Formats: sequence, structure tokens, C-alpha cells
Amino acid sequence: MNTETQESATILVVDDNPISLGVLFEYLNLHEFTVFVAQNADGAFQIVEQELPDIILLDVVMPGMDGFEVCRQLKAREETQNIPVIFMTGLSETVDKLKGFEAGG
Repeated sequence: MNTETQESATILVVDDNPISLGVLFEYLNLHEFTVFVAQNADGAFQIVEQELPDIILLDVVMPGMDGFEVCRQLKAREETQNIPVIFMTGLSETVDKLKGFEAGG
């Protein structure tokens, strides 16, 4: 990725774990990405209403609405359906991976 593209790239990180959020924020910010963070689905939806990120890093296991459902809802909206979503999870079962692909990640 060239520097001009990288500097303008916007990433939304959604994770309920503050330590994970902090590590990802610091790493991505160090590499000069514009980073937004949310700790839950509501926060993620609020951010995408104000700022459409170039990519979303989304935790699967969160209280309330899980990452799969967040992704489904984002993919159902015309304005957010083309934003790439990468799931972050410790889940390793094939069924979980399939659920992620089916949700649009």
C-alpha cells in the first residue's frame, strides 16, 4: 500500500475488550491510519453513520449483538454494504468460519 493511500485509509475497530482495542488502535495509529474504535454494536453503528470507514475489524464475541449480526446489518444497508469486514475471533470451528462468510465478512 502506498503512503498516500495508507494515510487516507480509515479503519473502524469494534471490540468489547479495552486491551485489544488499545493494542489495535496504537498499532494502526502508529502506521498512520485513521482509526475509530467502538466497544459494541451501538457504537459501531453510530460511527458508520458519521464516518464510512474503508474497512472494519470486528470482534465476533461481544455482549448484546454479536459480530455476525453487526455484519449482517451493515451488509443490509446500501451505504455500508461494500465496506470490507474482517472478523477478529478466537473461534476456530468450521461452522463459525462459515457463519462469518454467510454474514458477509
